[in-house]
This record gives sequence, C-alpha cells and structure tokens, in this order.
Amino acid sequence: MLDLKSLVRVILEGYALPWQGTHGVAHWARVLENGLRLAQETRAHAAVVQLFAVFHDARRVNEGADPGHGRRGAELAAALRGECFSLSDVEFALLCDACTRHTDGRTDADITVQTCWDADRLDLGRVGICPAPARLCTPAARRLIAWADGRAAFEIVPELVGNNWGIALDARRRRKAP
Repeated sequence: MLDLKSLVRVILEGYALPWQGTHGVAHWARVLENGLRLAQETRAHAAVVQLFAVFHDARRVNEGADPGHGRRGAELAAALRGECFSLSDVEFALLCDACTRHTDGRTDADITVQTCWDADRLDLGRVGICPAPARLCTPAARRLIAWADGRAAFEIVPELVGNNWGIALDARRRRKAP
C-alpha cells in the first residue's frame, strides 16, 4: 500500500509553485481520482496511476509552458524510489514514461500509461478546456468526460486532500465534490 500522505509531503518540500495553483495539490488529487476510476475499467496498474498523479507536475517551475517538467517529475520519482515508495522495474518504467511524455499529446502507449494520460487530460476543465474525445486514449475516459470536466471546471478540491493528505487549502477556492 502506498503512503501517499508522506510522499506528497516530501514532494511539496521542493515544489516551486503555489500549492493551490493550476498544477497544484487539488489538480493532483483530481488526477488521482480520475485515474483510479479509469483503472477499474482499464485494469491499469493502480500504483503507477497513483504515483503518476503526484509526480507528473511535481517539478514544474511555472504554470505555463514548462518544457521538461514531466521528465523532471520522473527524475524526482527515481530519486525517491526505494525511500518513499517501491515499484517493480516494469511498473517504474511505465511511471517514468507516463510522466515524461504526458504533454506530448500522444494516445499510443501501454494501457497503464494511457490511463495516466487520460486521468490528467480529464482535468483540463480547470484551465477552461473541455477534453476532446479524440485526444483521449481510452473508451473509459470518453465516458467520464462530463463527470471529470465538471469537477475540474469548478476546481473541486477532493476530500482526500484534507482527509488523507492532511493539507488545508484556502476555503475560498474549496468547493464540495458533487
């Protein structure tokens, strides 16, 4: 079982952006929830999906174009592997691939990597973009667009942020999940 609370705390020690930002903690949590829903259907490696959620944007240096941020997230995962979490070599390779290429717009990859990419793309509503079905990798993601996009557009802060990770975000931006 992954100890995401401790891992998120370690990641946030070096996080350069505001925790409440566009690519911050609430985004990670929505990507995690999206990914776990998708993984039930796609049979993706759930641990990889969970770790992708917290690593894929963990080393951004700005909220805009940030070439290489996915690779930097994968490098952070490599530095913390064995200390904060463990994965098999196969699963770790999938995590690194998912993080490194998550902004490339691709749809062809292993089903676990596709599930990670879809989990992130389903959260585009936070920046005013409704996910395009043709840019999603899996039929499962296409079926979740309305649910996920509504949560993203309203910047829902999943309960796991406070309840599981112990992080209190500004109440002005916090909304209850539907």
